[in-house]
Amino acid sequence: MENNPKELSPQESLDLISKMINKTKDSVADDSFYFLFWGWLVFACCITQYVLKIYFHYPNHFAVWWTMPIGGVITGIYGSRQARVKKVKSFVDEALGYLWIAVAISFIVLVIINMLSSNAIWQTAFTYYILLYAIGTFVSGSLIRFKPLIIGGVINFALAAVSIKFSYDNQLLIGGLAILISYIIPGHLLRIRYKKQKS
Repeated sequence: MENNPKELSPQESLDLISKMINKTKDSVADDSFYFLFWGWLVFACCITQYVLKIYFHYPNHFAVWWTMPIGGVITGIYGSRQARVKKVKSFVDEALGYLWIAVAISFIVLVIINMLSSNAIWQTAFTYYILLYAIGTFVSGSLIRFKPLIIGGVINFALAAVSIKFSYDNQLLIGGLAILISYIIPGHLLRIRYKKQKS
């Protein structure tokens, strides 16, 4: 005799979805490493480039961004180790993974476009970078229902819109502010919440 799977009631379905979202929240909170690592790395690059360019007049001030591939290797190693530990992935986990892969590829494509174009296009580069920060954090926050990420994303949409009116030098500072609001602060809040849940 075949065992037919039990059909869930609407309330049981909602409860199951809620449990999955809560598990994903815990998972992302544990993986706040990505927000904090990339947040502090990009923030440091923005501020360092600004200081090198404005105060030291260093001609190769942009060289600080060569730390990005190194960051990619570090997070790649971390991600592969986490994948071995975390055997099961929820739909939200997979959606977040695809989202950030798309964001990372978009950054790489923008860098290539800037390298192949005239120097003038660099003057507005951070407008588009901030827009990508906004998309990534807004969608992530919406998927895991974490308001600090959503708010950070919304603020970054506004920063992207106004940053076009500023010089490249000031865009570096706006970029640093955008990262602080959308990656670093929410990342620390995720980590705090995770530690509280664990204790």
